[in-house]
Amino acid sequence: MKIGNVVTKNNIFLAPMAGVSEVAFRSLCSQYGAGLTYTEMISVKGLYYNSKNTIKMLQRGEEEKLCAVQLFGHEPEIFKSVIQSGVLDKFDIIDINMGCPAPKIVKNGDGSALLSNLSLAKEIIKTCVSVSKKPVTVKFRMGVKAGEDISVEFAKMCEEAGASAITLHPRTRQAGYSGKIDLMALKAVKNAVKIPVIASGDVVDKQTLDGVLSTGVDGVMIGRATVGHPNIFAELQGQNVDLDKKIIAKKHLDMLKKYYSEERVILNLFKRHAMKYVSLDKKGVALAQSLKEIEQILGI
Repeated sequence: MKIGNVVTKNNIFLAPMAGVSEVAFRSLCSQYGAGLTYTEMISVKGLYYNSKNTIKMLQRGEEEKLCAVQLFGHEPEIFKSVIQSGVLDKFDIIDINMGCPAPKIVKNGDGSALLSNLSLAKEIIKTCVSVSKKPVTVKFRMGVKAGEDISVEFAKMCEEAGASAITLHPRTRQAGYSGKIDLMALKAVKNAVKIPVIASGDVVDKQTLDGVLSTGVDGVMIGRATVGHPNIFAELQGQNVDLDKKIIAKKHLDMLKKYYSEERVILNLFKRHAMKYVSLDKKGVALAQSLKEIEQILGI
């Protein structure tokens, strides 16, 4: 799959997820065959003001073959300044989040708030494209309220503004993550633009992958189904590797220890995955106060 001047090895990507797609997990998913990984959603304003915690989110793993940095914000000049500063140069693609439904993001005019302001959204994209040497892509939802579908209009706007690819999560902001994604919306968007279209949402196995790809989209990104299951990328490509969850969990923990030094940080990042790696003692994992306790529960 070609996104601007970037060519991916395959069309199955790791979605950007807050608190999940940090550098260690991205690196592990890349090892298991993700064609492209995305960082967590990062505040462009935080980068602009040199927030230490925000800057920390810009780590790039040695194992990551291709990685996109996803940014959120609503001020074109802030995007411009950050891109020109060079802090994003280690990444292969710049992705702009215009779909996050979280209230704290929306109330600041970011994420899916931009679905209601196409002129500002277009200005942000055009500004980023004008100063970036990397492909600029956009992730968005199909609308704000139930029954609303502005996805074709928004997709065309992104293409006109110079985006190299778009990702559509075909649910409204109001729907959150409930219900099924709208496959017809994906098909309509794919037929409306010439740039690559990536689908987001509801891919959990080969059957759902084939169902989404049947709409004609160029690729998919997988989010929640990867938690505690980074080898899903290998499975979807017909590779049966490391089926023992203990082996996968051990690899994951080793990767976290490689990129983070504080046990509390590693513990918090690993817990949500550990609950998926084990099926009988989720409560024990949730209550664990040390990595040693979790290692004992998982038997690694």
